[in-house]
Amino acid sequence: MRRDQMEHILRAAAAVTNERDFVVIGSQALLASLPELPPPLNQSMELDLYPPDNQAAADLIDGTIGELSPFDETFGYYGHGVAPETAILPSGWRTRTVIVENDNTGGARGICIGPLDLAIAKLAAGREKDISFVRAMIELGVITADSVLQLTEELDAHHRSRVRERLQLAIKNGTY
Repeated sequence: MRRDQMEHILRAAAAVTNERDFVVIGSQALLASLPELPPPLNQSMELDLYPPDNQAAADLIDGTIGELSPFDETFGYYGHGVAPETAILPSGWRTRTVIVENDNTGGARGICIGPLDLAIAKLAAGREKDISFVRAMIELGVITADSVLQLTEELDAHHRSRVRERLQLAIKNGTY
């Protein structure tokens, strides 16, 4: 996904939900910090988002601009309405968000989780594709393993342990 595609999805989500603010939690939240993502970080064609004050609107996003919708079929990318519980995030994630709001978003505002918080969420999810994504973030210098490790202190003990184990997998299988 490209930054202009993210902005288009934000604009479309605002149009169908009458909401202004959207929390962006998936891999493409990285577009807020790095408007031009290098491969393989740019592979996803979905933007995971939710309006923080209207959870029911996430279903509306899925139904109108979601996967296999006419929007997706027309543009080749889509919005995926999710719930706040979809991602396990460090307690201070809100202080590290990056805002996407400009003429291209049509009044919508993307409140995107920061790169380190994204890495934590990916490691907490623990799928191989998530661990590979974090490995690529480290290899490309977007984040450091030490910074991720420090941020695990903001997780409860159960998630802290799992994220640390998966971070070690990402590091062990990396090329650095």
